[in-house]
Amino acid sequence: MIDLHTHTNISDGTDTPRELINKALAQGITTIGLTDHDTVGGWDEAASALRSGIDLVRGAEVSAQTTDGISVHILGLLFDPHNAELAQILTNTRDNRIGRMERIISKLNGAGYEITMADVQAQLSEGATLGRPHLADALVAKKIVKNREEAFNELLHNNSPHYVGHYSPTPEVAIHHIKRAGGVAIIAHPFASLRGRTISVESFEPLVAAGLDGIEIEHRDHSTADRQLCREIVNTFALIETGSSDYHGTGKLNLLGESTTSPANWEILAARATGVEVIRA
Repeated sequence: MIDLHTHTNISDGTDTPRELINKALAQGITTIGLTDHDTVGGWDEAASALRSGIDLVRGAEVSAQTTDGISVHILGLLFDPHNAELAQILTNTRDNRIGRMERIISKLNGAGYEITMADVQAQLSEGATLGRPHLADALVAKKIVKNREEAFNELLHNNSPHYVGHYSPTPEVAIHHIKRAGGVAIIAHPFASLRGRTISVESFEPLVAAGLDGIEIEHRDHSTADRQLCREIVNTFALIETGSSDYHGTGKLNLLGESTTSPANWEILAARATGVEVIRA
């Protein structure tokens, strides 16, 4: 099984990178992609945990935003982490998350919810990328909500009055720099409408022109109709179809390996990368 999209506590997952590798092995996964949000901070620990039977694909889920404010996530796989331009984009995005979080907290405080930045910081692992799931965990710890799902459904979703946008490159810029760094670029769950507004079919032409390699089609947040639309785009632009769990540990219901990528499609993608190699134990 090949699962190219997972998260650890270096961003908004709940497992350490080592725990992720151990769980993937136990689930029979043979190739695992580590794609924490806007960071490569978990790569070394995951690599050190490898054992025979599983390959590690190092990557990141790069936060992007269209010019009209639609959030888009680009999976960058096997890119060179020392590429200065891409590294700066990831740094800028992470740094901006602090100011964004302070503004969200201010809005929540104004609505009568007692939560502080210190409460949120207490939910982060050392070196982790700050995100709304950590605020959700702080709200759970303060007994304001029961779990992350309730936090997002009631307070933190993209259409909430407490929502605050954040700095991100455009998807085209993110793809361009992933490719310049020797990686491959896959758009993650592009039509997952439960997450907020989604891009249009017409938006794919400039993404392909920027170097987009594939589309994550098999994902629990895609309906049957969404998947069919994705396949039509794959056929139109000769893209590669992938599937992934988007696993977050106990932070989401997603299970490791619940959606996967075919070996044939992964072989095509991996052959395009020149940044870093797949790590085999």
